[in-house]
Amino acid sequence: MLSFFTGFTVGLSLIVAIGAQNIWVLSQSMAGANRLVIAAVCILCDAALIVVGVYSVQLIQLWLPPLVPVLTWAGVAMLLWLAFGAAKRAWQGQGTLLAKAEVQVQSSPKTAVTALAITLLNPHVYLDTVVLIGSVGSAQAQPFWFTVGACLASLCWFSALTGLAPRLKIWLSSPLRWRLFDGLVAFILAGIALKLAV
Repeated sequence: MLSFFTGFTVGLSLIVAIGAQNIWVLSQSMAGANRLVIAAVCILCDAALIVVGVYSVQLIQLWLPPLVPVLTWAGVAMLLWLAFGAAKRAWQGQGTLLAKAEVQVQSSPKTAVTALAITLLNPHVYLDTVVLIGSVGSAQAQPFWFTVGACLASLCWFSALTGLAPRLKIWLSSPLRWRLFDGLVAFILAGIALKLAV
């Protein structure tokens, strides 16, 4: 159960981080642009990359054992870097999630292709899901439940982001709420990095 909770918190902490994908998803969803298609593409991509990350690190451990500690410490470094960034945004009040008031609504196939491009052409998605989540997941006592937790985090986030987008517009526009959120993200990421390093 601990592995499941760790997977969920790690996954949610990384997926929720402000970025191009979340801004695009929110702006499209607030315009009512094929929200189900957007959510499905983002969730399936995340789940596939998380599975590849967790289980490819285990295969690498069988083939090249010295590489696993390097990946683990790279994961620790990235977690600390992300925690520092979140803490800095919380301190300076720079965290906001702005959505365009007007977006061009596309057909379902075009929306799916655009969602795939924004997800898979973003280098951070590989660092987050394959490298970082994979390194943390492979170190868990129960990697399967960690993977389930991380995938569930993606499901919950993108379902909420697309389904509640009209209501989220007002809530996410508050700089104070994003400062509190960034502070919580920094705390969680730093704690996971410490646990991974010990």
